[in-house]
Amino acid sequence: MKKLVVLVGARPQFIKHAPLDKVLKKNFDVVLVHSGQHYDFNMSKIFFNSFGLSEPDHNLNVGSGTHSNQTNKMMVEFEKILLEEKPSGVIVYGDTNTTLAGAIATTKLNIPLVHIEAGLRSHNMNMPEEINRMVTDRISDILFCPSKIAVENLKNEGIKSFFSGDVMYDAFLLFKKGVEKRVDKRFKKIIQDKEFALLTIHRESNTKKNVLKRILKNVSNLNMRVIFPVHPRTKKILKTFKINRNIEPIDPVGYFETIYLLKKCSIVLTDSGGLQKEAYFARKFCVTLRSETEWVETVRNGYNILLPYGEKLDENIFKRFKPQKYKYFYGNGKASQYINFKLKELL
Repeated sequence: MKKLVVLVGARPQFIKHAPLDKVLKKNFDVVLVHSGQHYDFNMSKIFFNSFGLSEPDHNLNVGSGTHSNQTNKMMVEFEKILLEEKPSGVIVYGDTNTTLAGAIATTKLNIPLVHIEAGLRSHNMNMPEEINRMVTDRISDILFCPSKIAVENLKNEGIKSFFSGDVMYDAFLLFKKGVEKRVDKRFKKIIQDKEFALLTIHRESNTKKNVLKRILKNVSNLNMRVIFPVHPRTKKILKTFKINRNIEPIDPVGYFETIYLLKKCSIVLTDSGGLQKEAYFARKFCVTLRSETEWVETVRNGYNILLPYGEKLDENIFKRFKPQKYKYFYGNGKASQYINFKLKELL
C-alpha cells in the first residue's frame, strides 16, 4: 500500500481533511502531520475531537511568528519527516503558511505534490493567502479544484487541473444532519432562538485596532443581535476598546457549533473564505468584509455581497441581496471519492 503524507495546520484544513481521511485510508497508508500553525484548543484540538480524526502522527509545533519565520520553521521540520517517511505523495490544502511550507519542502525533494482547493484567485497580492496559493499551484503535480472558475483560472495560467468539487461541501453534507445532537445544551441556551447575525473577523488586515474598531462600529448599525466568535488574534485587540451592546463576543467555536450558528442565524458577516462558502451551502445571505473574494460564484448568484469594513451596513441590508436560482457550484458532495479515485490512478 502506497504511503501518503497529509499536512494540515489550520482550522479550515482540519475540516477539509475530515471527509477525505476515511476514504483515503481504503487505498493508502495515510500519515497525518500537524504543523501547529493553529495550536489554541478551540482552533485545533477541538476539531480532531469533533471529527473523530486520529491524533497526528507528527506535530511540528511551530506556533506563531512572522510569515517568514513560521514558514521557515515548518519547511525545516517537515523536510525531516518527509525524509523519514519517504511517501509516494504529499497532500496540502488551501492557502495558509502551512500549505506553502509543505509545498516547497515537498517539491525540493522531488516528491509528487497534491494541492486540494487549487485555482482560487482573489487578485489581491497584498493578501498572504494569494501568494501562498499561487506559488503552491505553480509547483504542484496534481491539482484538484473546488469550482469550474478555479479550473478556468489555472487554464489561463497554463496549468492543468481536475474539477473535483469542494471537500468542504462534503463535510457540510456529512455532518449537518446530526448537528443538533452534537451541540451542547449550554451553547444552545446562549444562542436561544432570537434573530441574530453571525460575525467572524480574523484576517490580518482587518484585525488592526483602527480597522477592527471601524468594522465593529459599522456592524453595530445592524438592528439585531450579533454573535461574534472571537479569533485568538482578535481577542487581545478587542480588550482595548468598547463595543456596542448588540455585539456579543464569545469564545471560538467548533465546526458543529459553527454549522448550528449558520442554521439559526439570519445573516453572516465575515472575512473568512471558508465561512462564505458554508453560508452559501446553508443558503444564507453573506456580507463579506473585504473588497474581493475568491468565491466569486456566491456573489454572482446573489447570495454574497462585498462590503469592505462593513460600510453602509444597516437594517436595510437584506434588500441588497438578489438571489438567483441556487446552483451547485461546488460539486455534488462526492469530491473526496473523486480525489481518492484519481490519486489511486495517478500516483
